[in-house]
Amino acid sequence: MPRSHHRPSCLPLLGAAVLTFGLLTGAPAVAAAGSPPGSAPESPASDAPGALPVVTPTPQHMVAAGPALAVPGRVRLVTGDGVDGPSVDVIRKALTAAGADHVDQVAAGSAGGEDAGGARPGLTVVVGSIGDQAVSGALRAAGGSVPDDLVAEGYSLASKAGPGGGTVVLAGNDGDGIYYAAQTLRQLVTAGHRIAAVSVTDHPSMALRGSIEGFYGAPWSHTDRLDQLAFYGDVKANTYIYTPKDDTYLRENWRDPYPADKLADLHELITQATDHHVDFTYAVSPGLSICYSDPADVKALETKLGTLYDQGARSFYIALDDISYTKWNCAGDQDAYGAPGRGSAGRAQADLLNAVQHDFVDTHDGTAPLQMVPTEYSDTADSAYKSVLRDQLDPKIVVQWTGTAVVPPSISVADAEAASAVWGRKVFLWDNYPVNDYGQTTGRLLMAPYDKREAGLHTALSGIVLNPMNQAAASKVALFGGASFAWNDQDYDPDRTWRAAAGYLAGGDPATTRALLAFFDTEHLAPTFGPENWQPQAPELAARLADFTADWDSGSRTRRESALRDLGSYARLLAGAPEQIRAGVSDPAFRAETAPWLDALDLWGDALTATLDGLRTELHGGDPQPYFTRAADLAGQAAAITTIPGTTRPQGPVKVADGVLDTFVSRAPSL
Repeated sequence: MPRSHHRPSCLPLLGAAVLTFGLLTGAPAVAAAGSPPGSAPESPASDAPGALPVVTPTPQHMVAAGPALAVPGRVRLVTGDGVDGPSVDVIRKALTAAGADHVDQVAAGSAGGEDAGGARPGLTVVVGSIGDQAVSGALRAAGGSVPDDLVAEGYSLASKAGPGGGTVVLAGNDGDGIYYAAQTLRQLVTAGHRIAAVSVTDHPSMALRGSIEGFYGAPWSHTDRLDQLAFYGDVKANTYIYTPKDDTYLRENWRDPYPADKLADLHELITQATDHHVDFTYAVSPGLSICYSDPADVKALETKLGTLYDQGARSFYIALDDISYTKWNCAGDQDAYGAPGRGSAGRAQADLLNAVQHDFVDTHDGTAPLQMVPTEYSDTADSAYKSVLRDQLDPKIVVQWTGTAVVPPSISVADAEAASAVWGRKVFLWDNYPVNDYGQTTGRLLMAPYDKREAGLHTALSGIVLNPMNQAAASKVALFGGASFAWNDQDYDPDRTWRAAAGYLAGGDPATTRALLAFFDTEHLAPTFGPENWQPQAPELAARLADFTADWDSGSRTRRESALRDLGSYARLLAGAPEQIRAGVSDPAFRAETAPWLDALDLWGDALTATLDGLRTELHGGDPQPYFTRAADLAGQAAAITTIPGTTRPQGPVKVADGVLDTFVSRAPSL
């Protein structure tokens, strides 16, 4: 999923051609409010008293608490109940980044840790369960408060300046909350080697947040998956659904056991997920060949799930998408359920799913409720199929839904409420963005912000997972936004989070962040299955070109000179962005995956510069033709660059600000 043979939605394209406002207005994220277009981002946290840092996902409640805390060379780390190694690792790395040379770790209640960080010179960091009295006492002493409702995965954090540093307290409602408090601490470190003073009470709005590797074409590598799971921990995503279409042991050969080497890889992924507080959800797709009425097939399915349970998996999923219900796979199903069709398919699937829930999930300790994607996974229209599953499916089973279409242009609260009503439970959104495995995405990276999903969706959804691109590292831009939205949809700002994603990939470097945002803008277009797009192409560049054209058409020499200077500066940013990204982004996978698009942007940036040189020469009475000829040659070279063979589906020439930059370069000689 998605597959291009699905019928596109007939609903109107809500929100199409709406400009992303971030690069045009400089809305805050890693950039300060009111920053000019293309300006360098500021540090994620400010040393100024009363200034709030940018934390993503946006906490449910965060207030400033005075001057920032100094970070001395030696810091005391007091650990209470429920703190795991990965949480300590995140805290230690944050303190080291803030300038600490030594972190002395002691247990609360031990010698040196008995007061859990009472007043003393230096910096003390206290971390543990909010149910640990030493931790909750330290939280109150630092100006924090214990919430009345301890929501799963939630946490409280308080940081208060004191002599030589102060106190930071991280109190988790559970083990996940402790880990997420540590991820927030990481973002409180300022450029001046200080920690912002804040009081935070936070928890996720949705229980399930993350990704589903459910695309067609080139799969992610094992290394890609390990990296993704670490990334999900950073952005407080907790769900990874493993269902790559290339894994024949999930689909065509689902009955067959895994070879030892593949099982070892899965075990490593499950361990990596656990370390980063992510649920590894194992999904089987038996629908192409299963005989629903055959107890042996049901047993084979449970055996396959049991193999992954033995490797540490505790979350399981049955995928029944992209199959037909116009025929059975065995004669026994005809006898058991009657002629194939929507209603009979619903009865067969309900029996299978209920059996797996009752006989496998309910009998294995620590397992989450079974998840599934139905054969009818989009729209909100009722049918015989949905009616049967609504009435017969165990209410514990989680049902996925892709929105009002396979690739929906928008999703409203009303849409989700309608879907929840038709399925008889809160639905779990499988969002087909930024997946690029269908015809309209040929040659594209989809790097616009995660957008057009309405605030308040947490009231009707159990969670959101995004279906990413074949390019795992490049998918982080959208996944960053999806995780932030699912954590706190009410305070989600798509542009601010987009900028934060660029800052994350840039390691906080302003020049690289600026280059990435310019690059993202040229890969902004997001298509649907139809002819319309739900995100426009290159809104920042398009706005600049429109302004330039208006100034040029005015006939004023002064305005033309000014327009050439302004657009020339941005053209140089575009032309230099590839080199800056290659030098400033430390992730080799991101650099490798985006290489064709960066190569093309390099040429297109030079083509735009040559075009402006031609217009400038013409304005001054010279011959512009050599510059226009060079621009056309560079544009031709850029248009000839194709996607890397074997890395994406479908293959084709790469697209860079198509319909915007190419149009301007070709029309400029006639301006």
